[in-house]
Amino acid sequence: MTFDDQEYLNRYPFIERVLISSEEIQKRIRQLGNEISNDYKDSTPIFVCILKGAYPFLADLTRCVSVDHEVDFMAVSSYDGGTQSTGVVKIEKDLKSNITNRDVILVEDIIDTGLTIDNLMELLQTRNPRSIRVASLLDKKPARTKEVPLHYVGFEIPKEFVIGYGLDYDEKYRNLPFIGIMKG
Repeated sequence: MTFDDQEYLNRYPFIERVLISSEEIQKRIRQLGNEISNDYKDSTPIFVCILKGAYPFLADLTRCVSVDHEVDFMAVSSYDGGTQSTGVVKIEKDLKSNITNRDVILVEDIIDTGLTIDNLMELLQTRNPRSIRVASLLDKKPARTKEVPLHYVGFEIPKEFVIGYGLDYDEKYRNLPFIGIMKG
């Protein structure tokens, strides 16, 4: 754990513990960037960041990708301010880019139930991309209700509500440099 991680823990006493340190996150993102660079050396993929939670992951990941690429954004919601997914996915901001015959990498902060990413993949398939792959910082397999293909995964985590590094609780704590677990 870095000094910054400890400083945030001291500042926010409601954090039970650090699940994944900022140092571990950055190391794994460099590895994922290398994998993606190798997989797309003959392509110019388009990274589609799922807002709001995936923006830190996207920023760090694209700095670790050595191939030419583009970036676009979608905003979806399925939480409605709580700690449990409602299961209803709402598209709040759609892509500006045409993804027909393009290699698309969906960038997510966390895959838990799988419903959101499944709905997004189904929607984007109707736009005829060459391929769609998923890059997710976190995979919460114990919460899965819909199996979805994940191609680039940072970390598998237990069925806990996590915050930090883009993940929020009621729009707060996205700024934490690590993934933490809130006190119950």
